[in-house]
Amino acid sequence: MKNKHNITFLHILNAKQNQVLFSYLKLLFHLNNPKHFVKFVLVQTGFEPPSVLWSLVVDLGLLALFTTQHSLLAWSPVKQALQSVLGALNRTAYCFTTALTLQILMRYWQPVTSAPCLWSVRHAPWNIWFPLLCFTLHFLCWTIICSILMIFDCPELLGVKQVYYECLGLGDPLSQKSPGAQRFLSHLRHPVCLELGVVLWLLPCLSLDRLLLAGTLSTYLAFAHSLDTQDLAYMCAHFNSKMQILTEPQRGSADTSERDNGNHTEK
Repeated sequence: MKNKHNITFLHILNAKQNQVLFSYLKLLFHLNNPKHFVKFVLVQTGFEPPSVLWSLVVDLGLLALFTTQHSLLAWSPVKQALQSVLGALNRTAYCFTTALTLQILMRYWQPVTSAPCLWSVRHAPWNIWFPLLCFTLHFLCWTIICSILMIFDCPELLGVKQVYYECLGLGDPLSQKSPGAQRFLSHLRHPVCLELGVVLWLLPCLSLDRLLLAGTLSTYLAFAHSLDTQDLAYMCAHFNSKMQILTEPQRGSADTSERDNGNHTEK
């Protein structure tokens, strides 16, 4: 009888040990994923939030991470401190951390599927034509964004140009731009606000998580820049000079054809 009690006690002890080991392994698994860890703690404490609210809280935290990184590393004291440490790699490190936070945002973004959309185009014929219109405008906006980034010196924007200029002893490439360009870039690094607004808001279906994304990034873009009338005058002059360069070959070809016609008439 005593042996049976001992065997039963050993079985219970082994079961408790296995349960503790399983809980420990489960905790280690959740520690590797911050999102799962927070949810695990909330469930263990008896509080499990609704799926919609939880998704919006996670998405808001991801947006806060991105905006904090994007603003904190661009703040003058932090920027000067990083410049003294990293040197020519400062801009490269900024772009790398921006890409990293964007990857985290896309990886852990929580779509809200259990809540009604703010609008949804479902009735014919707009359920066919409106998505096609959105796709066309999105493609046009992304083309304009890529073109603007190329025009505004994409290697310098990504921090690549600073590195090889440093290797060649040419100094900072931004210092070699005109004063108007330096002033404009200090107020807004990538002038693509209108195009991003179209991409964020023009959708056939606007869910709650997309509303949070569009509203947060639109507000951030609105308050992040400090453009003024001098920047507008610089942009207009820059645009007019580019248009003049594009129209000069056409004028030259027109003058050449007129001279050829005149010579033909004289003959």
